[in-house]
Amino acid sequence: MGEDLSKYFCPNKDCPDYGIRDQGNISTSGYYGKQRRRLLRCRTCGERFSVNRSTPFFRLHLKPETIRQIVTALARGCTIRATADIVGVSKDTVWRVFDRASRHCRKIVDNLLRDLHLQECQLDELWSFCKKNRRI
Repeated sequence: MGEDLSKYFCPNKDCPDYGIRDQGNISTSGYYGKQRRRLLRCRTCGERFSVNRSTPFFRLHLKPETIRQIVTALARGCTIRATADIVGVSKDTVWRVFDRASRHCRKIVDNLLRDLHLQECQLDELWSFCKKNRRI
């Protein structure tokens, strides 16, 4: 069974199907690169694009599992150096993955958390952090 293509959309802003998922216009177009990543094509406009486009994985020459290991280690509090040692890559590679993943997360959070018009805000974590670090 083939890959579910309903989650992809045409990235070409001039295409009538731009940004619209599950239109049936996306098909597979082969593979590219050493990692054999899937290449897709929009049947409407002919645009070809990677399944990794608009993700932190795009244009990184690492296996997706390596990137996941790096992000997981950093999220669990490992340092850049420790993560590099654990995963078996250079510190510069860890830094590049961290930088790209954090910028991607920022875009997602900025997009999801806008126009919230909050009436109340609970600051328990902020209070705990301040109280814990306060010198008495």
